[in-house]
Amino acid sequence: MTKPQQSFHSLKGQFLIAMPQIDDLRFEKAVIYLYEHTPQGAAGIVINRPAERMSFVEILKQLKIKHEQLVYEPTIVLGGPDKFTNGFILHTSDYEVEGTQHINPDICLTATQDILYDISQGIGPSKSLISLGCATWISGQLEDEIMSNVWLTAPADKMVIFDVPFSKRWHFVLNKMGIQSHFLSTECGKA
Repeated sequence: MTKPQQSFHSLKGQFLIAMPQIDDLRFEKAVIYLYEHTPQGAAGIVINRPAERMSFVEILKQLKIKHEQLVYEPTIVLGGPDKFTNGFILHTSDYEVEGTQHINPDICLTATQDILYDISQGIGPSKSLISLGCATWISGQLEDEIMSNVWLTAPADKMVIFDVPFSKRWHFVLNKMGIQSHFLSTECGKA
């Protein structure tokens, strides 16, 4: 017996907000920006887990990218448990090179060393967030998790990605949705 085909609605460019009952500590109080969502699966970056022991200057040194005085140092986040050796840069849409993916009119993703060099020279995007790794889901997995109340979805906001302090992002997004986090239950139910 085949499963009835359902219409697909992409959540690309949206936030996923971890619910209190999530059973994976890697995603406890996580806010994830989905940069890909197709019927084949999804991928996103956890935007509220700073990599406290890694700096932009260290990444430049490892990649042997020369730099003088930096205009700004983007923060490095632990973007998720998958593809951890890969770097992903979320940035404002005022910058583009070959390979830049436009997620929405305000936010792009670039995963090449060109952007790191340009940031180091002060000619990169006006705002950026560098991610080590990402979170991925296979076909149907994310949809099943959403139906099981593991995640809430919300419209993404570039201010949250680039300006809200990391420790406040989970509460901030919930509050923006009109939800006070202390009222969220760890029990889930279905109507």
